[in-house]
Amino acid sequence: MNINIFKNNAILSGKPRLSSSILAGVLMAFCFLGIVMPHATDADYANNTNASYIAKEAIKKIKVVITAYSSTPDQTDDSPFTTASNKQVRDGIVANNMLPFGTKIRIPSLYGDKVFVVEDRMNRKKSNYHIDIWMPDRQSALNFGVKTVEIEVLES
Repeated sequence: MNINIFKNNAILSGKPRLSSSILAGVLMAFCFLGIVMPHATDADYANNTNASYIAKEAIKKIKVVITAYSSTPDQTDDSPFTTASNKQVRDGIVANNMLPFGTKIRIPSLYGDKVFVVEDRMNRKKSNYHIDIWMPDRQSALNFGVKTVEIEVLES
């Protein structure tokens, strides 16, 4: 074996190896993609615990009619605690027929910076510009009434 073939090897010469530079670049790329760094969950959005998300600017503002519904078969279907997107109902869930599932919205005039997520659909007879907010009980939904407000679409 000829020892001269190892003279230019980075390990013997003390030069930094190209592979360590590539590894650092890959690690940085993972961080930018959110693979290594922690990211917000649906629970963070629903509970507004991700402050940087709350500060995000609206993509668009839309004037809508807002009502409320609860998990009763006469207001939903035969599985009242499961949304159309197969999520369990919880605070912060809204129903709408126009916006895609997972769309985050705010209703500043009623709820300030609270973020809601579209996870349910409404009766097809309802307008695309109608949003239903999930409430834990029928009386709360009835007490909410009907309101016309502007929503902020954060992302879809």
